Amino acid sequence: MLSRVATQWLALCWLAAMPLSTAMLAQSDAFEKPFRAGTEAMRSGNLEEAARDFSQAARLNPAFAEADFNLGLVRVQQGQFDSAIASLKHALDLKPRLRGANLFLGIAYYRKNQNDEAIAALMRETAIDPRNPQALMWLGVAQLAKGDAIAASATLDQAAQLKPNDVDILYHRGRAHMLISKASYEAMYKADPNSWRVHQVLSQSFAEADRLEDAIAECQVAINAKPDEPGLHEALGDLYWRQNQLAKAESEFQNELKTDPESTETMYKLAVVSIERSKTDIASELLAEVLKRSPHSADAEYQLGRAQAQMGNVDAAVGNFQAAVRDSGKSDTETLRQSYYQLAQLYRRQQKPEQSRVALEAFLRLKQQADAEQSQNLQDKLRRAAQSQETAR
Repeated sequence: MLSRVATQWLALCWLAAMPLSTAMLAQSDAFEKPFRAGTEAMRSGNLEEAARDFSQAARLNPAFAEADFNLGLVRVQQGQFDSAIASLKHALDLKPRLRGANLFLGIAYYRKNQNDEAIAALMRETAIDPRNPQALMWLGVAQLAKGDAIAASATLDQAAQLKPNDVDILYHRGRAHMLISKASYEAMYKADPNSWRVHQVLSQSFAEADRLEDAIAECQVAINAKPDEPGLHEALGDLYWRQNQLAKAESEFQNELKTDPESTETMYKLAVVSIERSKTDIASELLAEVLKRSPHSADAEYQLGRAQAQMGNVDAAVGNFQAAVRDSGKSDTETLRQSYYQLAQLYRRQQKPEQSRVALEAFLRLKQQADAEQSQNLQDKLRRAAQSQETAR
């Protein structure tokens, strides 16, 4: 559920976007002054004063839907949802396609736990304005409150496509999909509690909780029941890799390739583990095949550069790292940063000090940018946590 602070922010954003033109207000000089005063009072947070001004404007010009709409916004922010519903419904009687009116009517109904009415109002809003991510988000929230996670997930997926970085949309979308997954797993368990799929899901759950020993045990049970199932050996290899049990990880990736020889991802993982185990000749062959299948894979080019450098093939390694830089494009990734670092070292071995200096400067610049971004993300996370605690008080 969004906090009242978030609802107030949404209302103020909506108010700022409303076309409050002189032409709209010219219908009556008498109500123009209280309407404008109410608008300013609302923007400055003086809600009771805004409510008095909008009420006066609505009395002076009963046909002006925007006065009732703004009064409804104020009442939503004040938590006076019955009054908000009355004002918003009157605004819609006057102007049925008034943008935002059904949105805030739906919010008011949702706050009163009248989810059917909220969904109906929000669906009317999305019909009027189908590309409004906030209307879609609130529709998804109301659908979740009613217990319809499937409909909510579809709605919230649409909202996320329109506004992919909105943390509220992403939160509710995650909840919807999590509830669907939970229901699906519960149904699976009821259907066959001894299924290998149950052990697969338990392994994934333990892995997400960093309970790696339990995850490995459940994955092994799944493999014993279904040894030729694609993906199971790779998953077990990943778990061993996380524990730095490289020999076991290597063995499981090899088993996966016996089951699924076309798995390029497993081939890449086996190559990286082989490099860590100093099996660079095997890694080089695997990575050459990966690059045949994915010719511009910066990650594969970087790892092949590592293998060539370990074998002493400096010129070949430089070529691979240069390709990794080129194919990384403009995105700042760990692969790009480390490719520059490796190039700086190899250029020095080739007695190319100027190229080494340029590569090292590029590495340091990208690393500083990445460190600053990480620090900013941490500060943002802490600030959001503090705001959430403040809102909850």
